[in-house]
Amino acid sequence: RGTSGEGCDAETLDLPGAQQQLLDALLDTGTPVVTVLLAGRPYALGRAVTESAAIVQSFFPGEEGTHAIAGVLSGRVNPSGRLPIGVPRAPGSQPSTYLGARLAQASEVSNVDPTPAFPFGHGLSYTRFDWTDLTVDADEAPTDGEFTLTFTVRNTGDRSGTEVVQLYLHDPVASVVQPVQRLVGYTRVTLEPGEARRLTVTVPADLASFTGRDGRRVVEPGALELRLASSSANPRLTSRVALTGAERQVDHTRRLHATFVQKPAAA
Repeated sequence: RGTSGEGCDAETLDLPGAQQQLLDALLDTGTPVVTVLLAGRPYALGRAVTESAAIVQSFFPGEEGTHAIAGVLSGRVNPSGRLPIGVPRAPGSQPSTYLGARLAQASEVSNVDPTPAFPFGHGLSYTRFDWTDLTVDADEAPTDGEFTLTFTVRNTGDRSGTEVVQLYLHDPVASVVQPVQRLVGYTRVTLEPGEARRLTVTVPADLASFTGRDGRRVVEPGALELRLASSSANPRLTSRVALTGAERQVDHTRRLHATFVQKPAAA
């Protein structure tokens, strides 16, 4: 019936059939191996996670997919995709999600470590980016206010590329258990070698809202962390801020989008 799709559940996330043995045999040759996956679900890749020269996750790319893969493998295209899921480290570690609460993360509560081999939001390219010079307009704002963060992203490699800036919100204490972090915004930054952009992101307090114990969506006062990250496991810049004032109920007018603005950075 196939390897993915409705009614095609899997009892394990091992590679199907003899594909893991084939992959291991290729790795045993000592020749650099680029592992390319055409699959509708994330598989545990065993040794390939650490021994492959590179891994390309293409999912099901359609009839033009092989042309796109050839462009990435040849270097004609600089990849800038990011994982919409986590790639498991072991075949039994799913289902898991970066949105889990603390007890869904690695801890002494369980002997199973659900930490993925590659986390939600992960992705590499043929260049490198530095994130620096974070400033925050104010580290406190009312529960109906907003925060403004400004920082610089620079392409420090030798070819053009696109960085995906991801903004995560961490609420350490709330009246209802929250995920450890939530993706609340992102933007793509395309830069030539040596080029830099100054990014400003406005974060409404409404992004910290959640459904409370009485079924109302509320913003509570308290400490927050705003994490600017290249993946859910790789925060690059962190701002610790606080919401002040009374708990506030939000309605259909709530603002649930962070706003990014890009400008050229000073030399």
